[in-house]
Amino acid sequence: MKKLLAVLLLSIAAVEASAQFHTLKIPQPSNRVTETQRLAVTDITIDYSSPSANGRDVWNDTNVIPKNGDPIPWRAGANMNTTIEFSTDVTIEGKALKAGKYGFHIIPKDDGYQLLFAHNNDQWGSYYLDVDKDVTLKVDVKSEECAPSEKLDYEFINWTESTVQVALEWRNQRIPFTVGVDINNTVVESFRSELRGINTYHWQAWNDAAAWCLIHNTNLEEALTWADRSINGGYGGFAANKNVTNLTTKVRLLKALNKSEELTATITELKAMDMSPNEANELGIFLLQNNKASDALEITERLLKENPDAWFLKLNKGIFQYYLGNKKSALKTLNEVERVIPEGFKARLGQIKTEIENDTYKVPGS
Repeated sequence: MKKLLAVLLLSIAAVEASAQFHTLKIPQPSNRVTETQRLAVTDITIDYSSPSANGRDVWNDTNVIPKNGDPIPWRAGANMNTTIEFSTDVTIEGKALKAGKYGFHIIPKDDGYQLLFAHNNDQWGSYYLDVDKDVTLKVDVKSEECAPSEKLDYEFINWTESTVQVALEWRNQRIPFTVGVDINNTVVESFRSELRGINTYHWQAWNDAAAWCLIHNTNLEEALTWADRSINGGYGGFAANKNVTNLTTKVRLLKALNKSEELTATITELKAMDMSPNEANELGIFLLQNNKASDALEITERLLKENPDAWFLKLNKGIFQYYLGNKKSALKTLNEVERVIPEGFKARLGQIKTEIENDTYKVPGS
């Protein structure tokens, strides 16, 4: 009896072992694809299985792609439902969608396609999707023709600073939808988070965050505190690094915020600093654009003494002299520049001289 019981137990164990799922990687006809692209600071990740057409007319074969949700929506791929994940809040075709991971399904209709973003994102296909309860967002789009593709795939196309089209492509048809982000809010929030981590010890991170806000004319007051942090460091002055780059960022922010007294003091501080010819070039042009030609000339003349071969600074000197009312000195300086300026810039120099002679020269960006 004991031997019989032992045999039965071994038999049961063998049956149970054979019923368990193994972890071997077995090649699949529809290969698994995971792709991440970054829109501004928003990561968009698509996870799908990519079937082959294998000669099928996939868009008209209801065994491949069900129509009108009958009997079910299409999984927009193969095997498990396709998923799409957003690291920040986004818009889909202009409609708001919270950050998160969504099952992605499609219902082909007579006049287009309805895209379904389901918070229930872990299903085998679309067989058990409850369109009324599981779906967070529905949007309607049209398809368009594209280059033939044997394998179903997703492309990221038509990029702008704050939008991108995600496009399902298969055979000769594409289903695109536009993902958008509130670039100012998402980027600034990302900066606030990242500047509390390892980046808090790097003056470049604080300066770059401040400069980004300046370029995009957003969050300027906080950006000014970031520029100061880059200059003065953190608690107890830790990681302070005052330099031409972050002081120039501060000057630009002070100008944008109309903080005239602090602007004047910071320019005075900046003029006394060591800088490269390229830094002096950039700063001088900025000062001229903001009606501070005298400060621009002072910096340029000092740098020319240290770098007499910097022809672009000599060119700037002539322009600054003109803006200070010294046309004769300006033309004399520009004639000197003509002897050392690279050949490719001589035509433009000739134009500048003519414009100054005729009092028609305007500094770019002013």
